Amino acid sequence: MPAIIIPALNEEKSIGLVVGSVKGHVDRVIVVDNGSTDATVEVARSAGAHVVYEAQRGYGAACLRGIAELAAEPPDVVLFLDGDASDHPEDVLMILNTVMTTDVEMCLGSRTLGYAERGSLTPVQRFGNWLSTNLIKLIWGVHYTDLGPLRAIRWDALQRLNMQDRTWGWTVEMQIKVAKHGIAFRETPVRYRRRIGTSKISGTVVGSVRAGAKILSTIARLAIRR
Repeated sequence: MPAIIIPALNEEKSIGLVVGSVKGHVDRVIVVDNGSTDATVEVARSAGAHVVYEAQRGYGAACLRGIAELAAEPPDVVLFLDGDASDHPEDVLMILNTVMTTDVEMCLGSRTLGYAERGSLTPVQRFGNWLSTNLIKLIWGVHYTDLGPLRAIRWDALQRLNMQDRTWGWTVEMQIKVAKHGIAFRETPVRYRRRIGTSKISGTVVGSVRAGAKILSTIARLAIRR
């Protein structure tokens, strides 16, 4: 059975909607609270999620904590989903179903191939995606169109990746390692809407610059280790 990991930081306005939209379609929904100071934990639990805590701030740290929670009884497939309600539930289930029913080992939701609502992606995010995916194509010869967080991957493939990044290099690390290991993947167009609440990264210039620098440094580090 599949499981979903949802990293969350102060998402009380959206987390209930997100958990409720997927709860009946998977075996486990793990919300990883990354230090929320609002009612995120209470709302997530009320919606039916199992909540665990990760004290170290960082998207990758939260994802790794969710993986550790599943390790005792591994699912067939893990889907990573943001808790801000920016993804459409139908697209989330389509991504999951692709890995569950085909030979694809990982399926990525591409906002570039799909439709991003006006204002949902900043110009900095669009440029960062373009630059990063082109660098991956140049160095590893694999073409992606997006570094979006919505993705599903088979548990055994995820274990082969030996994911390490604990901050905002998580998504690009996964995609580079998928390319290096020759893991079969597919990008699927998805819709993307404005998030509920305030972004902790793209909502600020400093946050966007720091995230971009982390992504580029992750590409450089993994390129050196080729």
